[in-house]
Amino acid sequence: MDQKLVYTGKTKNVYALENGNYLLKFKDDCTGKDGVFDPGENSVGLTIEGVGDVNLRMSIYFFEKINAAGIRTHFISADLKNTTMEVLPAKVFGKGLEVVCRNKAVGSFIKRYGEYIEEGADLPSYVEMTFKNDAKGDPLVTKDGLIVLGVMSAEQYDDIKEMTKKITKIVADEMADRGLVLYDIKFEYGYDSEGKVMLIDEIASGNMRVYKNGEYIDPMTLSELFFA
Repeated sequence: MDQKLVYTGKTKNVYALENGNYLLKFKDDCTGKDGVFDPGENSVGLTIEGVGDVNLRMSIYFFEKINAAGIRTHFISADLKNTTMEVLPAKVFGKGLEVVCRNKAVGSFIKRYGEYIEEGADLPSYVEMTFKNDAKGDPLVTKDGLIVLGVMSAEQYDDIKEMTKKITKIVADEMADRGLVLYDIKFEYGYDSEGKVMLIDEIASGNMRVYKNGEYIDPMTLSELFFA
């Protein structure tokens, strides 16, 4: 099937297919700074051989579970040999929006609110949204802000929040089964021609912070532990 490159991303390239769907090609590039991986960074900081493969494997695993739970995603199928995933077309919200679900207080949450809460404290699957804008440091945006700016409707916001909590529980439970603790996880959503929300992008070790016995686990180690 013919494919046309439509977008070159930090960790994936996107191709348009003849059938109207899209193909995501996973790369070995990771976000980070000074050669150190960081899921919160806005630029590619390093290349790790095989990371594209494990990111795709984990994405397949979770997308199949999430689809089976009746939660809408863009996932159709995947080809591990070519490190690609076929997905449904979806429009992104605004110029790109990230949704973070936090079970523990770490990272940018502590930077912002450290005077009110201890690092590592429990959070009730706290959902927050940020605009994808590297130059502005991915600014936080509220529900009212998203509605006022015309980025999404109140109903879409509520759907995303509910879906995020459900998906985070699926991921957290799978981690707990392996003796691991999910601290936070980052998602992206889009919507179809009818405005219905669906989970898009990937669900990979590079999009989450996971700890074991109080110690942070880097993404490649996490992928190895997850599939061990």
